[in-house]
Amino acid sequence: MLTAAPWDEPDELTEVRGMVQRLLGRHLPLDRALELDRTGSFDRATWEALGAAGLLGLGADEDAGGSGGTVRDAVAVTEELARVLPSLAVDYVLSGMAMWMLTDAGSDRARRWLPDIASGRRICSFGLSEPGVGTDLLNLATTAREVDGQWVVNGQKTWISLASEADVVFTLARTDPAEPAHKSRGLSLIAVPTDQDGVTIRRVHLAGMRAAITCEVFLDDASAPLDNLVGTRGRAMSILGRTLDVERVMAAAISLGIGRAALDLHVAYAGERTAFGRAIGAFQAVAHPAADSICELSAARALVDSTVRMIGRGEPALAHSAMAKLNAAEAAARIVDRGMRAMGAMGLADESAMQMYFRDARLQLFSPVSNEMVRNVLTESMGLPRSY
Repeated sequence: MLTAAPWDEPDELTEVRGMVQRLLGRHLPLDRALELDRTGSFDRATWEALGAAGLLGLGADEDAGGSGGTVRDAVAVTEELARVLPSLAVDYVLSGMAMWMLTDAGSDRARRWLPDIASGRRICSFGLSEPGVGTDLLNLATTAREVDGQWVVNGQKTWISLASEADVVFTLARTDPAEPAHKSRGLSLIAVPTDQDGVTIRRVHLAGMRAAITCEVFLDDASAPLDNLVGTRGRAMSILGRTLDVERVMAAAISLGIGRAALDLHVAYAGERTAFGRAIGAFQAVAHPAADSICELSAARALVDSTVRMIGRGEPALAHSAMAKLNAAEAAARIVDRGMRAMGAMGLADESAMQMYFRDARLQLFSPVSNEMVRNVLTESMGLPRSY
């Protein structure tokens, strides 16, 4: 029978998915997931269980404190998390980014955080966006300067997932003047500990991804040891290159998980709900949208899989990860909308997961990068003039 589940996957990937499903079955049954979404709460016990199972360390070598594995494994885990609680998948992406970033940094001092993050003992966050700077990272205002043998960091970061739970925020800051021909030069990544007076964190409550713990981070003479520099001073964007490719394809996996879960609900409800003496799934007005949804979901999955293989081979994947993110996000929004229409008011009920997917899918259209900016990247990749 045709379903929304992945097909033609190797047995080891099926085993990874099964491991995640069993873990979530124990820790996040539906009522618990909806409660976390409703209260906007982070479940540390589930996070630690992910770490104990080796799922937070995917992508980093075991000799460095990770769990081995590939981007494909991490993408599969992300999708399974998003089917149950999309907010948790958003937080999980941060761990995946950390694994690839710290691995690519190529220094022992950067890798020293890796084992604790991979195990779940330490939680990290990323401080990239700012109030006046979203995708325009090269013009950020946050600065870091050397003072008495330490970094002193000043600035403000916003839309920072998991910051209030984090032990460290990997903060993008300008440490050196920009070069006119190379505006990306002079930006550095510094691991800023959150347990200090110079760091103030304020929770921002959103209508979607409520349990992803979105925050603003204020850095007022925040300090960090000089060896908390991640990678080479002034070359943060070169470190972030592959990390952001991984982030985009994992974001696409969140959309796959949301779309798959919403389509499953759509089909189940259409088969159970009766009207005019028959299941409403017998009516083409309900059935045909489900057919459109499985086609879109399958096409989005194929693009994600292709991009994951490129990243796994070490090939540049900027344009393809951007396409995967854009396509999956747009597909998920349409899939959830069709499911909501099929379920009617029942889909909006608090006890239905559809209302959570409906809200969370909207955030995927502009997070972690807006689909409009993704389109700019793609048109430039096609050789058209740059528009920004």
